[in-house]
Amino acid sequence: MIESQAVKSLTALAQTQRLRAFKAMVVAGDDGLTPSLLAEQLDIAASALSFHLKELVYSGLISCEQRGRNLIYRANFDQMNTLLAYLTEHCCQGESCSVSVAKSCKTPA
Repeated sequence: MIESQAVKSLTALAQTQRLRAFKAMVVAGDDGLTPSLLAEQLDIAASALSFHLKELVYSGLISCEQRGRNLIYRANFDQMNTLLAYLTEHCCQGESCSVSVAKSCKTPA
């Protein structure tokens, strides 16, 4: 992944409703979700959801497929994993990004 694609993906996820929509599609897996079901799950107006889905499709993080009269939106797991690999390689210098909670958090005295 090149830096500009990482920025595009991260920009798409840097909005609450889009992040929630993406998480819902990740949970749905390969079955995906219709816009109406997603709007119901997220309690969001269809017009607002349409705007957010367009941005997620543009970023490459989700795909859209016509199935009969329905549109099915799915998380693009390859793109998600590529983004995670990019962040690990470039931000964590190839090391595990896990941080020990005990080391990073101190209990107030």
